[in-house]
Amino acid sequence: MSTPDTAEAQVVVLRPRAPVASVQGSLALDLTPRTAPPRPRLRSARTTDLVALEHAAREHVDAFVGRFLQAVVEIGAGDRPVTQVLRHAVPEVYDQLTERARTVSSAGGATPGHVRGPNPARPVVVGVRTALIRRDAVEASAHVRYGRRSRAVAARFEVVRDRWQCVAIQFG
Repeated sequence: MSTPDTAEAQVVVLRPRAPVASVQGSLALDLTPRTAPPRPRLRSARTTDLVALEHAAREHVDAFVGRFLQAVVEIGAGDRPVTQVLRHAVPEVYDQLTERARTVSSAGGATPGHVRGPNPARPVVVGVRTALIRRDAVEASAHVRYGRRSRAVAARFEVVRDRWQCVAIQFG
């Protein structure tokens, strides 16, 4: 029985919770090919390939190189932890990236791998050129924008233990 003094309560249905992804701090970088990239595609150009590779495999290599170089410039700026490229870098390159991130972060008074303050100039890879010099070796160069400044990154990738890995990197 309902009396005039009691109000009927409405039930509001809440949205179901979204599942939370677990990264474990090892590799938050998704290096698999995407059909719909979250940001505009990089300008990519192939210079002079010395060997032929099927189109799909070549596209996969170019996409991997672009994503890896974007991650590397974010690591070099101190915005991304270096552990995210551990599987795709040989120990010498990994140590070089660790030292670069430590140096840049300490110069700016920040902690490596943590996002900097509001409105910093974020590094963005705007273009990548690749050259397949062997079926298991690619050399790449990238045009990187830091706000109004432009920089360059050169890298060499080789297949090591059935995985593409960066074996040399140079910042310019």
